[in-house]
Amino acid sequence: MAKKIKQIAIYGKGGIGKSTTTSNISAALSTAGYKVMQFGCDPKSDSTNTLRSGKYIPTVLDTLREKNAVKASEVIFEGFNGIYCVEAGGPAPGVGCAGRGIITAVQLFKQQKAFEELDLDFVIYDVLGDVVCGGFAVPVREGIAEHVFTVSSADFMAVYAANNLFKGIQKYSNAGGALLGGVIANSINAPYAREIIDDFVSITKTQVVEYVPRSVTVTQSELQGKTTIEAAPDSKQAEVYRSLANKIANHTESKVPAPLEVKDLREWAAKWGDYLLAMETGEVGVETASNI
Repeated sequence: MAKKIKQIAIYGKGGIGKSTTTSNISAALSTAGYKVMQFGCDPKSDSTNTLRSGKYIPTVLDTLREKNAVKASEVIFEGFNGIYCVEAGGPAPGVGCAGRGIITAVQLFKQQKAFEELDLDFVIYDVLGDVVCGGFAVPVREGIAEHVFTVSSADFMAVYAANNLFKGIQKYSNAGGALLGGVIANSINAPYAREIIDDFVSITKTQVVEYVPRSVTVTQSELQGKTTIEAAPDSKQAEVYRSLANKIANHTESKVPAPLEVKDLREWAAKWGDYLLAMETGEVGVETASNI
């Protein structure tokens, strides 16, 4: 009997650190002994470059444009510690749907049973989370991924994107879609940032999987074209990523979140905005945040 492959989708708005987080999870899982594939689903096609010393790889869509028939093995490249790297790619700029690469690449791999042939433990989809429609919704809508995690900071637009993802998960949950494992809280350094994320996950009935601080170690590693796991394995930041990867590896129960309507989300954000302003002027202290 073939072993079950655990398929994970990690969403997040552009610039939130989604690919950085995903690549470090992949690297941490691989060094823990798992066989991992990272499947980049962003049209920028830069998900896997820190797993390959900063080198970009040909995408599935680019390869298909060059030739009609493509074998999955032609678009799979080896990265750090034997991680399999794939980039779905996107259409030519200004032409077509940006999510088409995901649809095409996933269909290709499923038809050729590529995941099974590689005897993988994990497939991790790195998905742009600014919009959860069309191709970007495929890992959720079609139940390709079992568990979905979203990377979010305490900034409103990141929370807004996470809330939109929750709506997509809720919509497709009755049709066998993937469910939410939780939020990876990124760039959490200030105490109030943690309070904001904690409050958001509480009212949307989910959980924080890990708090990941902003660290110069990440910047230094990426300037070398590497993950923190590879470039600074003994650092505190690498330990955070290993903890996160371990939690994802052991995660079994995902749920349907309770997203907020836009009006309610704006009201919630406004209360926090008022609190931060009062904190800046010295009218309140951090300890009063729990009363918001």
